[in-house]
Amino acid sequence: MPELPEVETVMRGLAPVWEGQRFTRVIANRPDLRRPLPEALGQRLTGATVVRLGRRAKYGLVETDRGDTLIIHLGMSGRMRVDPGPLEKHDHVVFETGNGRVVAFNDARRFGSLDLAVTADAPAHPLLAGIGPEPLGPDYDLALLKRIFAGRLAPAKVILLDQRLIAGLGNIYVCEALFRAGIHPQTPGGQVTAAQFKRLVLSIPEVLVEAIAAGGSTLRDHAAPDGTLGYFQKDFAVYGREGAACPACAAPVARIIQSGRSSFFCPACQPPLRTRDKA
Repeated sequence: MPELPEVETVMRGLAPVWEGQRFTRVIANRPDLRRPLPEALGQRLTGATVVRLGRRAKYGLVETDRGDTLIIHLGMSGRMRVDPGPLEKHDHVVFETGNGRVVAFNDARRFGSLDLAVTADAPAHPLLAGIGPEPLGPDYDLALLKRIFAGRLAPAKVILLDQRLIAGLGNIYVCEALFRAGIHPQTPGGQVTAAQFKRLVLSIPEVLVEAIAAGGSTLRDHAAPDGTLGYFQKDFAVYGREGAACPACAAPVARIIQSGRSSFFCPACQPPLRTRDKA
């Protein structure tokens, strides 16, 4: 599933195509994706001008001058195709704008979604309400990390994946951030050390910023709206590299299963807490 960097890449790619432009036609080629499409989606958007594009966690936001915000979730395979030419089977919703551009929401697996919210009420929308602070936002700092980890028995990996605690992080970037911070993914939150926190508070935004600069990670379906593939996967230190040499120490990268997901880490650089200095 696309994580924060992939969604940020998509919304940045759409900005020069949509911002300041009027939707002249919005066509839904099916009534639903993961959920039913909003009632009168085309009617509410046709004639509206896009005021700004943004992102909240793993959701793309498109604010219009009619006081509506389109909430986009790419699901597992969703893509926004700009000027796609002949439409494809899975181009489920098509947006045409006054500058002659066409954007198709393509989603082969239909795990994505499009929702509409009144802009003023969007933060309270069920999809957005209760999401934690942005790791690239002004509320992210060392105090926040210490607060969400304090006293918790849950593993560090699981804590960072909880969207209620911190927004937008997924399996890929949590594995990479924990590696850079030298934290074993199974370390209980309440046992993360002060030294580890100092590394983690830096490693999370560093990984995200580097991934955004690389256009995200293309493992299967992700692409920018112009079709460009992300290439951050070329810089993975541990994710998906079980058995390969750690780039820091050459030890074989290991994999374990946590909450049904694979966690990749270096046993030498990220040893269990009991084997390291707890100072």
